[in-house]
Amino acid sequence: MFSPEKQMSPTQLSSGDLLADRRADYARMLAESGNPAAAADLQAQALELAPGWAAGWFELGAFREASGDIAGATDAWRQVLALSPSDVFGAGLKLALAGQSAMPEAPPSEYVAQLFDDYSDRFDTALVEKLAYSVPEQLSAMVADASGTEFAFARAIDLGCGTGLFGERIRPHVSWLEGYDLSAGMLAKARAKGLYDALDRADIRFGLPASAEPRAKADLVAAADVFGYFGELRPLFELAASLTAPGGLLAFSLEAGADDCEWQLQTSLRYRHGEPYVRKLLAETGFEVIAVKRETIRRDGNDLIGGLLVTARRLAGDQPAEAIERSDSVLSSVPLVG
Repeated sequence: MFSPEKQMSPTQLSSGDLLADRRADYARMLAESGNPAAAADLQAQALELAPGWAAGWFELGAFREASGDIAGATDAWRQVLALSPSDVFGAGLKLALAGQSAMPEAPPSEYVAQLFDDYSDRFDTALVEKLAYSVPEQLSAMVADASGTEFAFARAIDLGCGTGLFGERIRPHVSWLEGYDLSAGMLAKARAKGLYDALDRADIRFGLPASAEPRAKADLVAAADVFGYFGELRPLFELAASLTAPGGLLAFSLEAGADDCEWQLQTSLRYRHGEPYVRKLLAETGFEVIAVKRETIRRDGNDLIGGLLVTARRLAGDQPAEAIERSDSVLSSVPLVG
């Protein structure tokens, strides 16, 4: 039976109970062989031995969902949230997709940070070689087109810089390049490449850290494959407007949604956005669209993911309220890795 001394941190992938782990391993084998209902039954047995195992409850939800037991899946995801209120597993997103809670405008910061911390060691290989990820190449080419003969920037800001895939493309054309990311693991990989003049950790929904100011405004702000992890884009466009000098460029990518939909959470737990919504928000936040291209940006299994690649120019005039501020209360709750 479960005993208090066997309890583990909710973020652990191991239950802390050897027998429970073995049953969970068998459950995964059953799921992979096409029998999610049997996998769910065995996972439930594992959780009888380790009822405080949040990761195990999340897997149980996945097995039940795959077997068609949506009610059982939502019960499991609610248990995840009870054990891990910070929602490092994204259970709240799953509940929203199941129609059991309001659609969130963005995922929990802890979920995003953990997702990319776990992914950082294999990120470049998995994304570029296995998923045919092409946003950095396509977006940098659009930036070059928008720049004309002057493909050079005094200061560029790479929002959600990750491991530096876009930074690699733009570095030869930038005098000062800085990057911001929520994941400490991704920042460590970017730092090892020696591309950036400055790197810092930031949840860009809440602005940039105080260390980012008071340099001159940037003449390029980029977000390659970043805004797709947010539903409501207004705070991000307002941040970009506060960072970009008049006449400067904003370049970003999104997953393309239907024109009659502003934004929508997908089963991938990423968001897609409609082009009219994007154009409207850009105009309202002081940008003039230069180009919008619809391109395949990567594979996801057997599916080709269609994207919007956008360049826009910052108009002169009143700037939105500054969005450069330290949000220690937000970042302090997100565990550092590496």
